[in-house]
Amino acid sequence: MSRPLIGITAYLEAARWSDFVREAVLSPPSYAKAVGRAGGAPVVLPPIGLPAIEDYVRGLGGVVLAGGAELGAGTYGAEQDQRVPEPQMRRDKFELALARAAVRADVPILAIGRGMHVLNVAQGGTLIPWLPDVLDNERHSEPGTPHAIQVSVSSKLGKAVGDRVEVTAPHHQSVRRLGSGLLAVAWAEDQIVEGIELQGHRFGVGIQWHPERQGDDRIFDAFVEAAR
Repeated sequence: MSRPLIGITAYLEAARWSDFVREAVLSPPSYAKAVGRAGGAPVVLPPIGLPAIEDYVRGLGGVVLAGGAELGAGTYGAEQDQRVPEPQMRRDKFELALARAAVRADVPILAIGRGMHVLNVAQGGTLIPWLPDVLDNERHSEPGTPHAIQVSVSSKLGKAVGDRVEVTAPHHQSVRRLGSGLLAVAWAEDQIVEGIELQGHRFGVGIQWHPERQGDDRIFDAFVEAAR
């Protein structure tokens, strides 16, 4: 059985090799490794070339909207919080366009961390720009602190991972208003949304945590199976 091509979004950053510092397309290998273990053929998508997006979605079996820097507040009509790093505008623009094209084409989407926020904003939703202000604590932004996530068992996510998962997922932003066609399907104990799904789509799942870092391939298995 042939492996479906799975596109993975990436950073565009200055990088050093040998004696050179150059702008480079960067992607943590954990995404590609997880896709490969699930039976997909990973390809990294540089956040440039907006005219190529329709060709990407025609040629790809699925898209991973990967994690990274917080989405710029201007993409959902809010003021940029000074505590949030400057947005990566080229990446934001590219990934929002890619998400919209993948939704239109019914191409399977797995949106992770920042990627979940991209999917939500691409569908007209909004984000909480600085979550600790809303909760009056920094529980969700503390690195290395695991917490339990409740998952709807009737969702695609629930069918893949069950009704409860223990995750480590530090984040400063979160979903506020859900975008068109999206449902919340996973929540932390304080009811912060940690998983979303696109209704009527072959596979459109967003999660706040990073299973590729935790060695949990179940959601990648379900995603790649949908991409076949």
